[in-house]
Amino acid sequence: MITSIIDEMHRMGGINIVSMHHEQGAGFAADAYARINNQPGVALATSGPGATNLITAIGGCFFDSVPAIFITGQVNLNEQKGDKPTRQIGFQETDIVSVVRPITKAAFAVTDAEDIPAILEKAYTISMEGRPGPVLIDIPMNIQNVDVQNTPPESDAEGYSYAKTGSISDFITEFQSALKSSKRPLCLVGRGVRAGAVTDKIIGFIEKYNLPLVTSLLAIDTIPYNHPNRVGFIGTYGNRWANYALGTCDVLIVLGSRLDLRQTGSDMDTFRLNKRIFHVDIDESELNNRVKDCITLNVGLRDFFEQEIKTDNAGFVFEDWFKEIHCRYLKLPDTNELKAIKGINPNKFIHSLSEASHQAKAFTTDVGNNQMWAAQSIEILPEQHFLSSGGMGAMGYSLPAAIGAAFAIKGSPVVAISGDGGFQINIQELQTIVRNKLPIKIVILNNHCLGMIRQFQDTYFDKCYQSTVWGYDAPDFVKIANAYGIEACSITEVSEIETGLSLLWKDPQQPFLLNVNLDIHTNVYPKTIFGNPITRMEPEDNLDLDEV
Repeated sequence: MITSIIDEMHRMGGINIVSMHHEQGAGFAADAYARINNQPGVALATSGPGATNLITAIGGCFFDSVPAIFITGQVNLNEQKGDKPTRQIGFQETDIVSVVRPITKAAFAVTDAEDIPAILEKAYTISMEGRPGPVLIDIPMNIQNVDVQNTPPESDAEGYSYAKTGSISDFITEFQSALKSSKRPLCLVGRGVRAGAVTDKIIGFIEKYNLPLVTSLLAIDTIPYNHPNRVGFIGTYGNRWANYALGTCDVLIVLGSRLDLRQTGSDMDTFRLNKRIFHVDIDESELNNRVKDCITLNVGLRDFFEQEIKTDNAGFVFEDWFKEIHCRYLKLPDTNELKAIKGINPNKFIHSLSEASHQAKAFTTDVGNNQMWAAQSIEILPEQHFLSSGGMGAMGYSLPAAIGAAFAIKGSPVVAISGDGGFQINIQELQTIVRNKLPIKIVILNNHCLGMIRQFQDTYFDKCYQSTVWGYDAPDFVKIANAYGIEACSITEVSEIETGLSLLWKDPQQPFLLNVNLDIHTNVYPKTIFGNPITRMEPEDNLDLDEV
């Protein structure tokens, strides 16, 4: 049902059509392409199962504020059931527009070929304006075959709009006033910094006010790892010292982050205690949502920084606060969280992988333990990207996202980090890598189970490992890679890490798969204890708070 469009795109030329092996993979690739370019990625699919296979990727773009355009084919207009009570008339007829409306900024069902130019223009605008996100266009087969004029007429299609509310200057004045009496200020940034294309502005902002900075999962790449103001990654599995800073600061400015449950913990009274919170977001519905009584500003971050940069530098110094946070880090760094571990320590391995991967322009992760180990320990350089599925939390993201990233950065290497479970979900896209000769370095942190849920079962289900260890297994990934024509190797011991990474990067322009075997009981620590403040993390016996 999409063949007419694909055929015409091919015949017209000028468009690089990347044929994926699964529509979900195509959607994830479009997502990653958009995150790097800050322009909509585009994924196409047939009707019925093709369209429904896009849904996870569409939802991921919606929750993570990623601009994207999804185009689906549909049965001919005269084969559609319309208002009839029957389930279906045309083969594979599915009302995908109604299905995806809750997870798109707009969804269009085309009924007249003359509307297509205007709808395409509007789809692009909607996907980019305000808080970015996905738009879907559903085009019946008979309409795809109609010639239309190239000049788009005006469209009355409805999209999202965001009104700027509040005075930027008043907000900045109040924030500066709060800093004058603050001893423990902090800046928290989310993906809004990337979505707003203001990563350069955020660095200038924290340096101007001498603020320590923590990041959400989707903002890890907004500040280089070695920047002196960087503290770390916060959240349920965040760096222990970063969560401490977030929980105990007295002034907090939040830029482009929605303060969701995994960032704040469920104990909102403790999180809110003894701190003034300044919150800037382009989406008004995110302000004073979960966290109440914030001082808010409903503008895009670019507008905010354009006004803020005009203010004077007040010369703030918070040396004791920086020392206190650093002391927390020294007492228990990320590499010391896993005590008496057997074999390879994944946090230490991620540091080694980072050191070996300076040529990479992007890292992608799957969802699960691999994602959290990477977020806790990756050493991001300037110009490097870190891409992961946040709000949707979709396993199978890393490999196709690496494909989208590789096309976006035009030939530079990409590192795709996966777990053994997530890797199997879109394993078929190995062929897309081979066919397109993409320099993707695949790293599988293989704990031979669905580790994050297995750890959950340890805590809450008396070590009953149904469907995570029992009833689960994985193939020999080295043999799988070789079957696709990709060189690969497997490591198990710490002494093999250097050799494995050397092979991974032996030829930067060739794909390679490195399978890293981990002990099945390797956990992700620290982890916030459910129902407690974000600062209370397990294992608690790893840190004597009185010593800090």
